[in-house]
Amino acid sequence: MLTGGPLDVLTGDYLAELTMLILGRDRLKNPDLGYAKTFLRQLEEGLGLAHERGVRLVTNAGGLNPAGLADAVRALAAKVGVPVSVAHVEGDDLTARENGALTANAYLGGAGITACLRAGADVVVTGRVTDAALVSGPAAWWFDWAPEDHDRLAGAVVAGHVLECGTQATGGNYSFFTAHDVRRPGFPLAEISSDGSAVITKHPGTGGVVSAGTVTAQLLYETQGVRYLGPDVTARLDTVRLGDDGADRVRISGVRGEQPPPTLKVGVTRIGGWRNEVVFVLTGLDIEAKADLVRSQLAETLEDVADVAWTLARTDHADADTEETASALLRLVVRDPSPDRVGRALTSAAVELALGSYPGFHVTTPPGPAQPYGVFASTFAPATEVPHTAVLPDGTHLPIPAPPPEPAAFPAGSLEPGTLSAPPPEPAAFSAPPAFEARGSGGGAPEGVGGAAPAGSGAEPRETVRAPLGALAGARSGDKGGDANVGVWTESAPAWHWLRDTLTVDRFQALLPETRGLAVQRHELPNLRALNFTVTGILGDGVASGHRFDPQAKALGEWLRARHLDIPVDLLPPAQGPAPAPQPAQGPAPVPAPEGTGP
Repeated sequence: MLTGGPLDVLTGDYLAELTMLILGRDRLKNPDLGYAKTFLRQLEEGLGLAHERGVRLVTNAGGLNPAGLADAVRALAAKVGVPVSVAHVEGDDLTARENGALTANAYLGGAGITACLRAGADVVVTGRVTDAALVSGPAAWWFDWAPEDHDRLAGAVVAGHVLECGTQATGGNYSFFTAHDVRRPGFPLAEISSDGSAVITKHPGTGGVVSAGTVTAQLLYETQGVRYLGPDVTARLDTVRLGDDGADRVRISGVRGEQPPPTLKVGVTRIGGWRNEVVFVLTGLDIEAKADLVRSQLAETLEDVADVAWTLARTDHADADTEETASALLRLVVRDPSPDRVGRALTSAAVELALGSYPGFHVTTPPGPAQPYGVFASTFAPATEVPHTAVLPDGTHLPIPAPPPEPAAFPAGSLEPGTLSAPPPEPAAFSAPPAFEARGSGGGAPEGVGGAAPAGSGAEPRETVRAPLGALAGARSGDKGGDANVGVWTESAPAWHWLRDTLTVDRFQALLPETRGLAVQRHELPNLRALNFTVTGILGDGVASGHRFDPQAKALGEWLRARHLDIPVDLLPPAQGPAPAPQPAQGPAPVPAPEGTGP
């Protein structure tokens, strides 16, 4: 990024929920640790170049010990002979308030970063701030925005959200990756304007692609609802508009901002207990019977274990021409407060089956000792009670006040201890069609779903073809603690109308049976031609404790895209179905496409 083209500020986002747990364990071993050591290794190579080019560095690599990392940066600068001023942001650590917590950190906003840059810092180190604050804080410094400049701040927050996961905005993890060369995608950058609008692009000559689709995918990533709540501003995602600004350039405009909530999210990690797992390989015939035999043979050993999860992945193929493709995987994951019950007692019992179980018995790796696992939860703290502080290059501790409340935005009674109730009501939701009966996990939505006009509507039925949802729609999914979100979007207005009418919560749960019985919320983002689904509790206590095959829900969206349902032929690319002349879409009249995004 430093050598590829001009930059004013280079940001680094190092803190995932799992990272806080890892840093917490580091801090237990050595109180002087708790920050991302990889940042220092990277900085040793790039600090001189950044100073030479006048690029400010802003990073949350301080983790649980931003002051410690700031001191380490000063020591490194002295070692390599680069005269830089260093500041840091602190006050997010609330561990002492959470009984028994390994870590507890409030998500601070960008105002502390702004204060450090205003004081002349070349390098700003933070602890737990929101990912987007790494961009909105510098933007507020550059343009001298005030805390009341909600629309401008919201625009910068949206730009920060697009940048926060690096190459996910330039073709990485992108549903339509086969349309582009994404072998070595370049990192994205944002050209932010004084009104808060921005152009997402990348340095010339770097790989990957920046398109309305890649930006849309990242906008939908790990968000919940149309209001994106933050410490500095609430950004309205339903106001975001994307426009074509040239090759590998997408303009973000129109973002509206509202008063931030009076509370800050607090991420809390704890040691949850001990876990272990064994993966048995089942080859050839009688896969189900082989799995039943192993389960019954270990049943007595597992009687007193607190949590036992068996998963059979039918990766086997009939009449396979390789042994691996003739095999299925039976996965056992166990969790317990005691390491004894999921340690040697379990591994010995599993290994002792080797000569007396199903034919072809073997496991993927030898069972190991029990390992500690962590759990993640979120709570809330009044912003006025979190000591957000900018520690300036000269050592001055500057308190950062919480944004003043606006009673009209968050009416009295909206807060309860330890929780944040919903902010102002969401825009009116689309009235979904009635629930339908699913066929089960094997066939997607029922035959006939999605194409026929509703009874009594007067519209002619549309010709449909059985196809995967991904033939028409992209998706991006991820985790928020124990919850997951799945964003789904289309590239054309007619496809969006069909998606909006078809992919109800009931249909979503029928297509993804693992979400049945869980609370699922659906949110519409018409400007992006997108739906966003939040699935509560599917990941249990978070990635470090989960036993799901996909513990961070990164592939949940791709599973949804692979499910089959009846799709109108006229909406599909020619290769996806029969080739009759395209038929006009039935139902609601098309709305204008979002600015600059094509038909």
